[in-house]
Amino acid sequence: QVQLVESGGGLVQAGGSLRLSCAASGSFFSIVRMGWFRQASGEQRELVAAITNDDIPDYADSVKGRFTISRDNAKNTVYLQMNSLKPEDTAIYYCNVIIRRLGIRTNIWGQGTQVTVSS
Repeated sequence: QVQLVESGGGLVQAGGSLRLSCAASGSFFSIVRMGWFRQASGEQRELVAAITNDDIPDYADSVKGRFTISRDNAKNTVYLQMNSLKPEDTAIYYCNVIIRRLGIRTNIWGQGTQVTVSS
């Protein structure tokens, strides 16, 4: 089994920063993409940022210039540095890892971590 462990969520005032971490562990697999989705109350889940196995990042327009995604391949960990946070960033943030194991691509989801930005 593959397990994702998320950390770094919490409460922060507008303009503050948080750093999310997600570590993948388990049986052998190859990571195709690591990233973060978020879902605000009453909203659809949306891609926030992702990074491929070639270290190519992709960001939602709403977070460009404020968030930075990175990965540590040795630790199978992805990070999301969130700066200049806004109340509209409030959501549950879900780590998402696409893996390839035994020739099959599979989406793996974390349990989610709450990010709340107060105004």
